[in-house]
Amino acid sequence: MSVIGEVKQRTDIVAVVSQYVALKKAGGNLTGLCPFHNEKNPSFFVYLEQQSWHCFGCNTGGDVLSFIMKKESMDFGEALRLLAQKAGVTLPSRPEREEEKKGKERLYQVNEATARYFHDQLRDSPTGEKARSYLASRRFSQKTVADFQLGFSLNRWDALKQHLLEIGYTDDELLTAGLVVATEDGKTHDRFRNKLMFPIRDNRKHVIGFGARVLDDSLPKYVNSPQTPLFDKSGSLYAIDLTATDIRQQNLAVIVEGYIDVITAHQSGFNNVVASMGTSVTERQVSSLKKLTKNMTLALDADAAGEEAMLRVVSYENIIEGEIKVMILPKGKDPDDVIKEDTDKWRKLAVEALPIMDYTFNMAVAELDLATARDKSLAVAKLLPTIAEMKDAVRQIHYLQKLARLVNISERTIEAELNRIKRIPERRRIRTPEPQTVISTPRPLLSSRLEENCLALLLQHPELKKSDKKLALEYFKSSENREIFMAWQQSAGLPAIRKKLDASIHEHLDSLINHSLPSDRKEQRYTEYVQRLKENHLKNLEAERAEIFALEAASRGTGADLTKLEKEGIEPSIQLKEVFTQKGQKWSEPRR
Repeated sequence: MSVIGEVKQRTDIVAVVSQYVALKKAGGNLTGLCPFHNEKNPSFFVYLEQQSWHCFGCNTGGDVLSFIMKKESMDFGEALRLLAQKAGVTLPSRPEREEEKKGKERLYQVNEATARYFHDQLRDSPTGEKARSYLASRRFSQKTVADFQLGFSLNRWDALKQHLLEIGYTDDELLTAGLVVATEDGKTHDRFRNKLMFPIRDNRKHVIGFGARVLDDSLPKYVNSPQTPLFDKSGSLYAIDLTATDIRQQNLAVIVEGYIDVITAHQSGFNNVVASMGTSVTERQVSSLKKLTKNMTLALDADAAGEEAMLRVVSYENIIEGEIKVMILPKGKDPDDVIKEDTDKWRKLAVEALPIMDYTFNMAVAELDLATARDKSLAVAKLLPTIAEMKDAVRQIHYLQKLARLVNISERTIEAELNRIKRIPERRRIRTPEPQTVISTPRPLLSSRLEENCLALLLQHPELKKSDKKLALEYFKSSENREIFMAWQQSAGLPAIRKKLDASIHEHLDSLINHSLPSDRKEQRYTEYVQRLKENHLKNLEAERAEIFALEAASRGTGADLTKLEKEGIEPSIQLKEVFTQKGQKWSEPRR
């Protein structure tokens, strides 16, 4: 089994999704409000047998990797590393070869040249006036702009590309560094255009990537460099190059979300502040900070701080073997606002930061009535799995006693429940269960042999790329197969495909390239594969729609909503009818 397969098999999608969504039993599966869009009625489903998810509101779905990629804004490699760490799977690493070291050195150099170019455009370009005005409105001094080497990317398709080519770098190097984007016709253009630029450096002061902010109201407001041999967002911290000495001296690291928060803090003299660059704080980021200090404070907005506290409190503290705190910011304020309004207020909030476990207690019981047996049970169900994960026995006993006092139940009773939870494998613990939440056990992975056969045929026979069979991305349920199909669509030849993929997928790619297939009837087999993939996709979609239809009918009865829902369910049926007609098979409408 590949390492990707091992990670999937040892990861329960229900346990992962339940950290973000309150799931309830729905027939033989689970449902909840979609975490990707606002809705009042649940259209988000988790399918136990397939270990997959689908949202009918977003019309998207996939496996556990695709869920993490979408929810945490991660690429495939970042999501795999996160889940592997949680599942206790060690991803293979190989010694760096001499040519790879030389290649990395070239990437460092091209990134440094890019940072200088962007900084020069901000300082001197007439079109950079909008970016200069924005920085002035944030009250950033010229010294601060220079210290952080802020920059501006011109509103042209190839301004950076042409500059770097002229000074000796190659198009391949620009692609590998994530500075340009390849189009379907093989051409490239600048990735960053008309944006305020933030060079991101590692602790050795090398530029490893870039963050960028739009200067208008377009979305997304911020974008980062893609995953590259140098840049991994989940393991990088903005301003770590400027903060290491101060963090050591103060024996404290303060973690905020954004670039602007960090820059404002540093300009105001708070030089121990780093940023997670708009994503959830990761264990790799905490691990890197552990080398500098065991004392960390999260200064995030209320929603983000709550999510961090509830989901990752113990794993963070187990890593650093210490205590993490949460700085509780005024509602609607971010660190930039607080510091600019009153630096003394920021200092006071830092002093009053709560231990993250105490903050978790407050979050868990905020809307509970602990005078009732039901809510006492809910409080224990929410908090005890987190306490069970603590490695520090003294702190574990402390919080067990606190929970016993909180719900006014004997420590012996709570301790007995704690011992029961400890016997449950960690991957099956759901930390924030709701009433009716179902805990499932991981099931064997369903075979994606058809997907793999189709991909193997395409990889082994490049001439098939000219055949338009209308093979769609959504026909692939497995994230690694989706990644390879997208790379195949965007690249010409195996070397280019390999370069586009995260290194963690190379093993799977090699297995497909070497996969044994008959050598005859290539076109016919390709047509059959596409037809069967489409058929499977539509059948699954039809079955899922039938299930949601049945649930709606049971809860609402007949009416306009059901009529609308039934109409939504017609489209897959018509498409399926066309598929079966093409195959010469008799079609019968699915039963409602």
